[in-house]
Amino acid sequence: MSAPVEAVLIEERDARGVVTLTLNRPAAFNALSEEMLAALQSAIDRVAADGGARVVVLAARGKAFCAGHNLKEMIAQPQLAYYQKLFAQCSRMMLSLQKLPVPVIARVQGPATAAGCQLVAQCDPAVAAEDASFAVSGVNFGLFCSTPSVPLLRNVPAKHAMEMLLTGDFITAAEARGRGLVNRVAAQDALDAEVASLVDSLLAKPRVALAMGKELFYRQREMGLEAAYQLAGQTMAANMMDGCALEGVRAFTEKRKPDWSAPAA
Repeated sequence: MSAPVEAVLIEERDARGVVTLTLNRPAAFNALSEEMLAALQSAIDRVAADGGARVVVLAARGKAFCAGHNLKEMIAQPQLAYYQKLFAQCSRMMLSLQKLPVPVIARVQGPATAAGCQLVAQCDPAVAAEDASFAVSGVNFGLFCSTPSVPLLRNVPAKHAMEMLLTGDFITAAEARGRGLVNRVAAQDALDAEVASLVDSLLAKPRVALAMGKELFYRQREMGLEAAYQLAGQTMAANMMDGCALEGVRAFTEKRKPDWSAPAA
């Protein structure tokens, strides 16, 4: 009897601290089934507990990046309590991505629809193949993409987000970049190289600075201006007390490259 195939493949942290998580249900277009949500949550929790992780790449196998929730699974249990539990499970997983102390890069090789588009929006940077496409298409089935709208509206200007949500129409990777949903677009055969370029840029920075910066970025976005400035000032002060920041500033003033392996005391 063959061993079960994992819903999420985990490429363990390499020597540089890069962890790759790959959605592995290509025949189901990597839909966010209960199994997939649980597997993603488990993988994210593992990364959160790994102090050596530096960057996460979220990828997918097959033609689609992620088709959103598994609709066949959903209609099999038409109960309010079930739906509430399912969407709470999905929201927890999405928030866990944001709470990770390392950047999460979405590597989008194909269509990302509904909660799959939500998954792209919830990641930090996103890199897409030029033939990838994006839609929050639930409205086409009578189900407004309410939970996907949360990160979508925090990535895309309101008028564009509302049009996507009301029509369910697809946009191209180029349009997604123009609207702020993805950062970079590359040919399919150059996608890995583009992701690697972004990974290299992130790895050149101290982990602690990125961790503090990521937490601050998402917290201040939900605040008023005065409170955001107060939190940002406190974060920068704490960041300056870290040895890597002191080494970086000294290296700049001394016109040399910083040595992150030997931060200033």
